[in-house]
Amino acid sequence: MKHRIVVLGAGYAGAFAAGNLARRLSPADTEITVVNAVPDFVERMRLHQLAIGQDLTSSKLADVFAGTGVRLRLARVTGVDPGRRTVAVTGEDGDSELAYDTLLYALGSSVAHHGVPGAAEYSFDVTGRSSALRLRERMAGLGEGGTVLVVGEGLTGIETATEFAESRPDLSVALAARGELGAWLSPKARRHLRQAFDRLGVTVHEHTGIEAVEPTRAIAADGTSIPADVTVWSAGFAVHPIAAAGGLEVAETGQIVVDRTMRSVSHPDVYAAGDCAYAIGENGRPLPMSCASAGFTNMQATAAIIARLTGSKVPTTGLKYYGNHISLGRRDAIFQMVDGDVRSKSWYLGGRTAARLKSGVLKGAGWGIAHPTFGMPKRKRRTATAPDRAGVRAAA
Repeated sequence: MKHRIVVLGAGYAGAFAAGNLARRLSPADTEITVVNAVPDFVERMRLHQLAIGQDLTSSKLADVFAGTGVRLRLARVTGVDPGRRTVAVTGEDGDSELAYDTLLYALGSSVAHHGVPGAAEYSFDVTGRSSALRLRERMAGLGEGGTVLVVGEGLTGIETATEFAESRPDLSVALAARGELGAWLSPKARRHLRQAFDRLGVTVHEHTGIEAVEPTRAIAADGTSIPADVTVWSAGFAVHPIAAAGGLEVAETGQIVVDRTMRSVSHPDVYAAGDCAYAIGENGRPLPMSCASAGFTNMQATAAIIARLTGSKVPTTGLKYYGNHISLGRRDAIFQMVDGDVRSKSWYLGGRTAARLKSGVLKGAGWGIAHPTFGMPKRKRRTATAPDRAGVRAAA
């Protein structure tokens, strides 16, 4: 019986991981299945562009995995049972279960409304393709002089506000920040950010927490009313409670607690990568939810899975966060390097050069997803023992 590897999610972490596993493991011993709710790869880092009306090409997952040996199952994950080693899914053919010997959990994250009244009912977000398309439709119907409020001063909030302001100069775009705009950036980068906001006409409400969202306005903690025909919520991310409900050990955030190899500390047959992994970086702090972290964690998880299956020493990949790359529309960006304590270094790169670099990163990630087994070796690695459960546990 082949060793069954099931990958949940085909985002930046899951799609890359499935490709790496297919590239390195022999199909004579292993069977790889990817479960994803939608048929396309979603470039989450570009959803704010989709939302404002830009046309983005997407890769069909069926085409991505064609000829790789990876099986694609289009279905929504509804539960995991690590005790029975099964995953419950629902798709066009109804409800069913998938059995696994090794599970790689990479379901990512979604918007976190933090219980703010009206946020779930009246705000929009760019954390998924369907929600971005919903926002796109609303923005298309917004006439000249319409008001847009972006809530949240993180990377997503900044990129969304500047993209919208550049693409739709006929609108009044504002951003509500709980603290100081770009407080984590170096002084020069912060100055660059403010200049970009001024150039694009984005109004900033600093030290403004939003306590309620209504159809045409948002209410700040001090009672101030901020007009908003459209409120875009980017004040945080949350993971789905499926992992916790299944009995996996999770952190307060709901993320799966993993060891240095991205293996669940409670269930050794389960690995996690991307936003849903509570992974500690080299600085002793949890890795932030980001595409960069998805890359680090999926490389470590796949390396560990392959090593344990083939009886090799488990290697360790770097888990160091290098910096933030922030788009400010299509022609401007900031690349801010950070030190080992995630404090901004004095040096930063800005302007068109940084924008071209960001564009290259996005194109590279998209190309890598579209070619998951590029450079596939002629000889693939065989498992060290008969691929049954007992043998796999012994090899671990």
